[in-house]
Amino acid sequence: MFDVIGLGCATLDFLGIVPEMPQFDDEIKMSTTSQQGGGEVATALVTLAKLGSSVAFIGKVGDDLIGEFIKQDFNNHNIDISNLVVQNSASSPISMILISQFTGDRAILACQHSMSDLLPSDIDTDIIERSRYLHLDGYWRQSAIAAAKFARDSGVKVVLDADVLAYDSQVNKLIELTDIVIASKNFSRLFSNTDDVQKSLEVISSFGPSIVGITLGSEGSFFCNEAGTFHTPAFQVEVVDTTGAGDVFHGAFIRGLLEGWELCKAVEFASAVAAIKCTKLGGRKGIPNFDEALGFLTIRDSKYFN
Repeated sequence: MFDVIGLGCATLDFLGIVPEMPQFDDEIKMSTTSQQGGGEVATALVTLAKLGSSVAFIGKVGDDLIGEFIKQDFNNHNIDISNLVVQNSASSPISMILISQFTGDRAILACQHSMSDLLPSDIDTDIIERSRYLHLDGYWRQSAIAAAKFARDSGVKVVLDADVLAYDSQVNKLIELTDIVIASKNFSRLFSNTDDVQKSLEVISSFGPSIVGITLGSEGSFFCNEAGTFHTPAFQVEVVDTTGAGDVFHGAFIRGLLEGWELCKAVEFASAVAAIKCTKLGGRKGIPNFDEALGFLTIRDSKYFN
């Protein structure tokens, strides 16, 4: 049995902190650089593993050096990759990320890869049946829909990271098969055609999820379920880099559900873990373990951990 199975995209992130964003023909010196594994679901799984959960990844990489790095990084975090497809003579996804040294905001340049789509026939559905949660980002759309259908039929809860990359004409179908949707501000605006967070929550909820959340970065998050809507503020920290903060939030939120916590407590825990991550460069190096996260909460103005 696994606590969580994730199906999505895994990348290699090259990160650099810069004093300003370069223009064409500029040459900017990066003060700090790093290379780390990336990808929305992939980083959420790393978060879950660091917090003590058992996880497995379903996805695809090429047989290049980038693919080897991605595989090794999963292994380093004790993530099961027995269902990771390796495509011969294919290049794996890479992202180049520039981070402002003053604000922690970033610009992402996503490089093309040469892999073919991960197909529904590539998925061993038995591993989904042996899990408590299925976490998706919608990257491999047809496979995500097929996996969500199987999970729903098997009584496995489905969680969707709804970011702008997940937005297209088929996303409605995926949301209808999802139990918990956590959307970015940009996705919620596109999907609901409004900047009003409450209306966005209502529109997404109308497609069937029992829990819907919208993350707003430094403004915290809004969540709703059958009991109503509530806002959770973000924890204030000295931000180095916001890369992967949403992915980490999703992983930590699922860990809170695995603990059996009420929704408000799980969201506060996720906010704390994401905040801690933002104090380090990259999406993964700043992820705390479970005790470190609880320690952070006990010295903060926590509603649920003091």
